[in-house]
Parts: sequence; C-alpha cells; structure tokens
Amino acid sequence: MHYRTLGDTGVEVSEVGFGAWVVGTDWWGDRSEEQAIEMVRHAVDQGITFFDTGDVYGHGASEEIIGEALADRREEVTIGTKVGYDFYNNPQAGHGELPKEVTPEWIETALDRSLDRLDTDYVDLLQLHNANVDEVDRDVREKLDELVESGRVDSIGWALGPSIGWLAEGEAAVEQGFDAVQTVFNLFEQGPGTHFLDAVEREGADTSVLARVPHSSGLLNEQVTPDTELGEGDHRSHRPQEWYETGWDKLEAIRFLEKDGERTMAQAAIRWLLYHDAVASVTPTFRTTDDIDAWAAASDVAPLSDDEYERVQELHAENFGVARDDGMDSYRSSVGGRDVEQAGLQPSAGD
Repeated sequence: MHYRTLGDTGVEVSEVGFGAWVVGTDWWGDRSEEQAIEMVRHAVDQGITFFDTGDVYGHGASEEIIGEALADRREEVTIGTKVGYDFYNNPQAGHGELPKEVTPEWIETALDRSLDRLDTDYVDLLQLHNANVDEVDRDVREKLDELVESGRVDSIGWALGPSIGWLAEGEAAVEQGFDAVQTVFNLFEQGPGTHFLDAVEREGADTSVLARVPHSSGLLNEQVTPDTELGEGDHRSHRPQEWYETGWDKLEAIRFLEKDGERTMAQAAIRWLLYHDAVASVTPTFRTTDDIDAWAAASDVAPLSDDEYERVQELHAENFGVARDDGMDSYRSSVGGRDVEQAGLQPSAGD
C-alpha cells in the first residue's frame, strides 16, 4: 500500500480507503456486526488506513462499528466522517434523503455525537455531507476553522452527491480552500471528478479529491452484468436497466487495461483514478474480505502508462463507441442546473 496526503495538511491517507457506509447499512448486502468489524480490521491488516464514514450511515451504526473495530489501532489510522443530516428527529424513508441541517451549532453538536460513537477525541477529516452551496456561509466556515483550532478536527472537506447537487458546491470547496472534496468519480463517470481536478489546477489549490464509486457501482469490477438480479434493498436498483446494458458494452472497449496475472479490470479502474496526483484516496465499496484483498492490492500493481491513459480518454470522448442511450438523462443541481449547463457536462448516473 502507498499513501498520499490531504492537501497541505499532512494528514496521510492510504491510496485505497475503506468506504464505511457499507458496514452501517444493508444497502450493499447484509452482514452481522461481527462480520463488519472483521472486515474493518482485515482492511487495516492489508495496509488500508483511511476509513471514511458518516453520522447518517445506519444512523450512527457505521461510526460505532468503526470506533469499536479501530479502538486499539487509533493512532495507525485516519478517520473521516460527515455531518449535515438530521436523522435524530426524522425517520429514514427507504433510500430517500433526510432533511439537512448545516448550521454552526448543528455541526458542532453532530461532531460531538460522532466523536462519542467513534470513541475518539478527534477526527482526521470532517466533511460537510451534501451541503448546498448557499448553506455554507461565513459562519459555517468560521465554525469549521474553530473546530480545527480546537484539535477535534485535523482537516475539513465537502462530500458531494452528484444526484443531489454538486458542481457549484465542489467549485466553492476548491475556491474556499477546503482540504478535500469527495465525489463519485470513475472511468465511466468522469464528469464531476475531472471538473474538480481542473478547478484545483486552475486555482492552484491544495484541495485533494476523494473518489468514491470507483467501480461504477459494480460494472468496472464485473460484479454486475445486464443479467444480474439486484435485490429490492440494493442501493443500485434505482438505476435503469439501460444503464447496465450500455455500461457492459463500454467495458469491452477497455479490456486492454487488463494484464493477465498482473492487473485485473477492477484494479485498473482504481489505477486510472490514481493516475491523477490530486486524487488522494479511492474508496471502493467492499462487500467481503476477498474484495479487500483484491482491491487494496491495486495500490501496488502496475500504474497506467501515459499511452493507456490517453487511449481511455479518447474512448471516453466517443462514449466508448456505444451509441445507445443509458437511461440517465440529467444531472441534478442545487442551483437549478445553471452550473451544469454552463459547464457543458454530460449526464451522470450519480450515486
């Protein structure tokens, strides 16, 4: 495993991180608390040190599992969590979005509750969870700075949901000097991540990108095919069948990234993200310890060559030679779509 730092903070993260929403919900398969704890500890044994959770994942359950699993290894790991949803006073309705709460008072209260569940007195990274751009005002920024000064937070980030609103938010995160911006970013769904990488370069910013859904919800690791029957509770079941069918066609165009015995397609998808220096960590959705073994190893397999990367980009510009519609017709935006339209971006499947 290799390691990178978040911006200029000195906070170190493993190139392959652990997206801990999977251990706090049953949206990507059900598992016992004991199995979840075993997965987290196994990840540390494989060199993974960055654990990305959120207070809303399982309404605190993910944080509690992370806290218990890492209690005796706290100084070896980097923990990031997210705040910004009021799940304390509102019931969860399926996979629907809960009411947001992004005020200085709420952020501090939510952080304190998260610290209790994580059984720690600080987090390495505190992220605003899907906060809209107009919610992050001067008072919120001052509160975040105050939390850093207090020692309870080492760095700050903004975690974005492309299916909720993201472009204006990500640009604001870069312009305002957030240490990290987290987004869906993968070889098939390049829009948000590439846009933020360009913004970081344009602004000369120290903001790092954290990439989630690196396998495009099961396509790039070949765990989902057009024939896969997704369970009713599976978070991916909201995507149309056309999306999977076109994605599988696209996959055939990039088979050249596989190297027999040296690099799998799933590892190549992670290596494509790590080709970008500003991508600090990639957080796959691990379902089993076998997934952890295979994908943690991506940090050590052969990186993409410049020629391989450029070939991927040429294919992406041509939609990988697939002419059919994928059933995803628009980005959502917190500012009425003006930012997306002005940027000339293409549709994304989102989370």
